Amino acid sequence: MYRLISILLTILIFACSSSNVTESEAEITQLPDPKPEEIENDIKDPDDIDYWDNAELVWSDEFDGVSLSTENWVLETGGNGWGNKELQNYQAEGNTEVSDGTLKITAKRNTDNTIEGAFTSARLNSKQSFKFGRMEIRAKLPEHKGNGTWPALWMLGSNIQNVGWPACGEIDMMEYVSFKPNKTHFTIHSTANNHTNGTEITSGAVDLESIEEEFHNFGILWSSKYIKFYVDDIDNIQFMFRRPTSSTVENWPFSDNFYFLMNIAVGGNWGGLEGVDMSIFPATMEVDYIRVYQVN
Repeated sequence: MYRLISILLTILIFACSSSNVTESEAEITQLPDPKPEEIENDIKDPDDIDYWDNAELVWSDEFDGVSLSTENWVLETGGNGWGNKELQNYQAEGNTEVSDGTLKITAKRNTDNTIEGAFTSARLNSKQSFKFGRMEIRAKLPEHKGNGTWPALWMLGSNIQNVGWPACGEIDMMEYVSFKPNKTHFTIHSTANNHTNGTEITSGAVDLESIEEEFHNFGILWSSKYIKFYVDDIDNIQFMFRRPTSSTVENWPFSDNFYFLMNIAVGGNWGGLEGVDMSIFPATMEVDYIRVYQVN
C-alpha cells in the first residue's frame, strides 16, 4: 500500500514540474496580422451571395406626421454657389413640408427675378452617420418641365470639417439633372477620383423612364469591399465600385462614418449646363422614406 502511494506521489510531482515551463522556454507561434476587411467584417464575407439577406433595420425616417424631425435632420443654409456656381439660396423655412407620409423639398423662384439668388431651396443633412450597410431612399423626382434643376440624394464623410472635400469622400446615391430627363447617375468622389479634375468614378446616365412620375428606391450596398448602387431591388445593381487592391485614404475614404444629404440645386456647373428655364418653378422632390440596414 505504501509503495503504491509513493509511486503515485512520484508521478504527480513529475507531472507538475514538467508543466512548469517558463515563457522564455516556450515556443510562441505569432499569428499574421489580420487584413483590413477581416477586422471590419469578422462575421461574414461581403462577397457571400447571402451576405445582405439578414441585414436588420437600424435607423429610418418614414416622414409621418406634419413636421420634420429635428432629432434626425438639420437644414443647411446659405448661398454663394456651393462650389458649383449654383443659383439657389438654401433656407431653413419655406422650402420643406412633411405631409401625407412624404417629405417635400421644393425649389422656388424669387419674385425679384434676379439671376444670382433668384431661387430658394432646401438642403437637409442627417444628424446620424453610419459606416457600412444597406442604405435606401425612396423618392420621386420633380415633374419634368424643362432645364435647370439638380436634385440629389447623397452622402459625405463625417470628417469633412477636419479633412475637407474631396478627402472626406462622397457617395452619390442618386443625381439627376433635368436637361437629361428619364435618367439618373451614380458616382463616387475621393481625393484620387473627383469631378474637379475629371477623374470621378461614375455610372454615367442610367435610363429610368418613370423617374419623374413614380417613386423609386435608390440604394447602396456598402461594405469594406465595395459600394454597389441599385434601383428598386438589391438584385438590380446598376453600378459597382470595388475597393482598390492597394487601398489608401486617397482612393478609398469609405471606411469611416458618412451622413446623408438631400437637396435640390438650381443651375450650376452641371445642373445649368443647358440653361435654366425660369418657368419650371416651383419644382418639388418627394421622399417617402430613408432606411439604413446593417449586418450584425
